Amino acid sequence: MFRLAFANAAETFERVRDPLAARGIDVEAVSATRGSYSLAAPPFDPDDFDAGFVFPGRVMEGGVLDAWLDVPWLNDREAVLTSRNKAGVLATLERAGIPTPESVLVSNPAETADLVDAYEAIPDPVVLKPNSTTRGIGVAKARDLDSFLGVCDYLDLVHDYRATADRSFLVQEYLPDARDYRVMVLDGEAVGAVERRLAAADVESGRWKHNVHRGAEAVGVDPPARVRALAERTADALGVRFLGVDVLVSGERAVVNETNARPTIDEDEKYDAGFYDRLADAVRSITRS
Repeated sequence: MFRLAFANAAETFERVRDPLAARGIDVEAVSATRGSYSLAAPPFDPDDFDAGFVFPGRVMEGGVLDAWLDVPWLNDREAVLTSRNKAGVLATLERAGIPTPESVLVSNPAETADLVDAYEAIPDPVVLKPNSTTRGIGVAKARDLDSFLGVCDYLDLVHDYRATADRSFLVQEYLPDARDYRVMVLDGEAVGAVERRLAAADVESGRWKHNVHRGAEAVGVDPPARVRALAERTADALGVRFLGVDVLVSGERAVVNETNARPTIDEDEKYDAGFYDRLADAVRSITRS
């Protein structure tokens, strides 16, 4: 049986294990995180695996895991790092003619005059987000310059810690009443999508973030054709085989907001028919010749 190393034993691992096993792929969780490990004695037999699913999110520990396994990945280190850099993704998509929100990159330390310029470049309210985080962590909205500069002060305090590697953040336009889609693209074709929705009571109370980890619900949908097309063009522009693409639709505008090369796989009813057949084929295709 084909053996696949899975560097995440959370929800996605539990969901894909049985469907892939039914297609001749044995999925086993491997890790070099949350514990101590002898570099000379891996906690598993690295020679048992044919391929890896996606490179670990913790890049340093991932380098150790990658050295132990010495296998090709469906999404390798480069794909994960490409997607994690929000500003780099947006710049790449802009060059490819793919619509994105108006955005300004701020690289700390930045002078107050530079921060004012960033704020004034985009109609308020503006959204601030750390360049490298996920799950909506650290994302804030500012409706006036003083509030904006206050958020920047907090970011500056955090960046004072020497362990903070990425000191950049984005200032983006806020798209009111936007519908928030996460489209999964596999080998250039959209294979399923969810719309992330807030409960009516949450919207009425002023909440606006659609991240599932912040309480939104991911509902399986058949997205508009233009949303699917944007997601497919994005994966092609970034050169990532398996990619979650976040598309915001506000009125007549549809823009790519973020991407995720380590996407969570939802329940199979949220994907197109034959999704697991295609995923199994993609996994087998990365084995060494």
